[in-house]
Amino acid sequence: MTRQEIESEVKKIFLREFEVENPEMDLDLREAYAFDSIDAIELLLGIEKFLGSELTQEEKKQAMDIRTINQICDYVEKLVATRKDAPGVN
Repeated sequence: MTRQEIESEVKKIFLREFEVENPEMDLDLREAYAFDSIDAIELLLGIEKFLGSELTQEEKKQAMDIRTINQICDYVEKLVATRKDAPGVN
């Protein structure tokens, strides 16, 4: 999965879940879009759907300091790479 595919999917999640079209990649989500903890949960659910698997508690904890769309994309890239390298994952 390429960075461009990840960015496209994250933007789709923002449009579908938060009605934010073409979000700025480096704006603080809390300041720019009034993003709160409920929104963060919805975002993680969207990421789980996109990845086709549930996030672990540790993976969810890693998301706690995310503030921008670029950071979300970095996070998803890391998840994809970790899962790709995991034993038994194709």
